[in-house]
Formats: sequence, structure tokens, C-alpha cells
Amino acid sequence: MNKNMENTMKFNVEKEEENEARNILLKIYEALEEKGYNPINQIVGYLLSGDPAYITSHKNARSLVRKLERDEFLEELVRYYIKSK
Repeated sequence: MNKNMENTMKFNVEKEEENEARNILLKIYEALEEKGYNPINQIVGYLLSGDPAYITSHKNARSLVRKLERDEFLEELVRYYIKSK
């Protein structure tokens, strides 16, 4: 086994990135909802595939989703879920 695989890696997220990911997610959610899509299904489709076609261009949402990496959105979702417990 590779030596690096035996150690736990530490990952840090900047507070500013947290707020940006949250704000973008909320704007995307709102745009999807306004266009009549199920926002949760569409966002999950994007997160799983990486295909921005899951996100509407309404209110510039598709451009917004490209501002951050998918892992940044996932971090925000996990953070919110854990904090709400």
C-alpha cells in the first residue's frame, strides 16, 4: 500500500469560499425553481455528472455554477447538513 494512502489528509476551506458556494447554490436553486424544474434533482444531476446542461441559463445560473468546482458545492452541502443535525 502506498505510504500516502495510510495517512489521513487534511482539507481546509476558506470562510469566503463557504459563503460564495452558499450564495451561488441559492441563486441556482431559485432560477431552477422559477423555470419549473425540480431544483434538487437538477443540482444532483449536475454534481454527479459535471454537465452544466442540468442548470438553466435563466438568471445567469449556468454561468454561476461554473464559477466554483463541484467539490466546493459538495462541501457546502455537507456542512449545511451536518450543522442542521
